Amino acid sequence: MSVLIKDFKDGDEFVGYYLIKEIEAKQTNNSIPKDFLDIVLADSSGNISAKYWEASKTDIETFFPMCLVKVQGLVQVYREKLQVKVIRIRKTTEQDAVSITDFIRSAPVDANELIPIIEQAIDSLSHNDIKSLVTFCFEKVKDKMQSAPAAKSHHHAYFAGLAYHIVRMLEIGEFICRQRPFLNSDLIKAGIILHDIAKPVEMISEYGMVLDYSNQGKLVGHISMAANWITEAAIILGIDLESNVIMALQHLILSHHNLGEWGSPVQPQLPEAVALHYIDAMDAKLQMVEDMLQTTAESEEWTPVIRGLENKAIYRLKL
Repeated sequence: MSVLIKDFKDGDEFVGYYLIKEIEAKQTNNSIPKDFLDIVLADSSGNISAKYWEASKTDIETFFPMCLVKVQGLVQVYREKLQVKVIRIRKTTEQDAVSITDFIRSAPVDANELIPIIEQAIDSLSHNDIKSLVTFCFEKVKDKMQSAPAAKSHHHAYFAGLAYHIVRMLEIGEFICRQRPFLNSDLIKAGIILHDIAKPVEMISEYGMVLDYSNQGKLVGHISMAANWITEAAIILGIDLESNVIMALQHLILSHHNLGEWGSPVQPQLPEAVALHYIDAMDAKLQMVEDMLQTTAESEEWTPVIRGLENKAIYRLKL
């Protein structure tokens, strides 16, 4: 039985089965450079950086992302983070009797339950043009939504993470619309469903793990892609491109990151756009905390630092 990554402690020596999530061949900075493999190992509990020093040419050609491996390693602390020194590594065989699905992190709610909730939210939209536009965009990625993560690493970075993110945001949005009735609930729901709708096209993923960004993802990005889909939908559906509906939906998408350095070309300037940005931020940041707590051994009082929370660690308070 493999030791779960979240239970690794400094000084642990282990042998177990893991998934290579990322891998890159690099060279040391020595006067005579030596090849090594910079690896991210993963299992259902989380992932960890690993180094395989003095890798051979055969090693470099043998291992690749989404490859299952048997690892003998030593857990060490490097720059205040746990890291694995790989002593031995090999690809798994049929005799090992392990499956890639055993190593996949998934949303806590099954995708088969999440997708109908999103479809129900779309069906509840009362404005016909908004409903038609949202339906058009959702149908583009519905099949990929079953497994798509919401991000590569920041938040909801696992199987069905995007659908889970949207559903949790819909729950928050429903509460805020009851509390703040001046908000247009159709725009809030539409903005929540559309804000990351192009991520399954932006990212190339398998089993909820991002392998790379697509050419469209690198050159255009999910925000601009989704705004373009609104234009495409309007043309196909015969909706006036100059209408307030088109302008509002595009503004919600384009402004939801809030700042230019975060990827938004405009800042929120509709009430619903302000709400959408903070609904998105609240769910993303709380999920970062929840995920980090779940993937950190319970014996640890402090989590590792969370990049999306300005590199702050979270203390596990016990009362």
